[in-house]
Amino acid sequence: MAISHGPDHAWSQPRGGSPLGETHAPAKRDAAPPFAVTRLGAIMRRAPGDPHEAWGVLNPGCVRGRDGELYLFPQVVAEGNYSRIGRARVRFDGQGNPMDVERLGTALEPTERYERAARWRGGVEDARVTYVPALDRYVMVYTACGLLGDRIAVAMSSDLRTWERVGLAHFAPERGIDWNAHADGDGTIFPEPVAAPDGRPAVALIHRPRFLVHHADGTVKRVLPEGVRDPRGSLWISYIDLEAARHDNSALRRFGQHQPLAAPEATWERVRLGALAPPLLTHLGWLLVYTGVGGEAHRVTARDPAQKRLVASAGVMVLDRVDPRRMLYRSPEPILEPLTREEREGGPGAFRNLVVPAGLDPRSPPAPGARVDLYYGMAESAGVGWLTLPTALPDALRGAAARDGAGSQAAL
Repeated sequence: MAISHGPDHAWSQPRGGSPLGETHAPAKRDAAPPFAVTRLGAIMRRAPGDPHEAWGVLNPGCVRGRDGELYLFPQVVAEGNYSRIGRARVRFDGQGNPMDVERLGTALEPTERYERAARWRGGVEDARVTYVPALDRYVMVYTACGLLGDRIAVAMSSDLRTWERVGLAHFAPERGIDWNAHADGDGTIFPEPVAAPDGRPAVALIHRPRFLVHHADGTVKRVLPEGVRDPRGSLWISYIDLEAARHDNSALRRFGQHQPLAAPEATWERVRLGALAPPLLTHLGWLLVYTGVGGEAHRVTARDPAQKRLVASAGVMVLDRVDPRRMLYRSPEPILEPLTREEREGGPGAFRNLVVPAGLDPRSPPAPGARVDLYYGMAESAGVGWLTLPTALPDALRGAAARDGAGSQAAL
């Protein structure tokens, strides 16, 4: 399978330096664990006086356009936690490092019924944008915040400017539950076809079903699928037949063959797993940078000051390039933790103590020693850092972390 990060992608190798200024001293590279992230700083902050950005700009999905430019799709949050998906172009300095952004307006406004909530929040958020060569389209997977809870939705574009909604994701009834009755989010798709459980080439979606059924009267009930014992937020993979997606755009919202991928394991992620950047195909396999939430488990809202007891950090998984249910590596410790002021503190509407991986931009072909820029959400801003791909996975950890689909299911 070919590695592709956008049509006719022009690699741009930076030549060093940190134009944004370090806000926390990075660990020495010779002492850093595999995939450790070196911060460059904030790439995008809320614009003073703009009511659409009153609560921040964060979680910036990113992708290279057909013109070779890098575009961000941040969550733009207005008063009351009402979100839109913005669009911006990253500007680089003479060294080839990200410097700041040029705002290009709104990519997606919450206009559909399933994107609006009658209570205190609503909108569209957590956009993850991927170029899929097999479809010659950009696919945006995002979270629609509606009356009955969060749902995964899909949109498509050929130019990153105009987006056509495909609609809410529809999940086939499996494992004894109606998946479409459950809240779901943190979705992203693989840019290249992978093997589905039935052996056919497929477009695969990673997502985090909450297994919470929201009722119109405001009550919420938890219903777990057959064989699942752990109620904590975990990652799953669902599939669409590739040929169906090629012939019918609406197929990009119809998912089936739902398979567990990963549940919380380490202390730093013991509350739940969550948002992740779109997978990047490397010489090691599929690189997945994901969120692990630790701390005290309790109900959290943006208005809840006790939210400060939770900590969201970034970790890494490496999945088999053909069958991504097979995990080859999982980082035992975070590769990025909230340490700087902008990661730990925010305004009255901000979540705190978090780094949320949202996008990866490889600065050269993803080979041993290659630099990959990580764009991530902070408390109320968007940050950027970089990591280096190791030559091989650590032997001591690779054997302990490797598992197949059946092993992942047992962990759930």
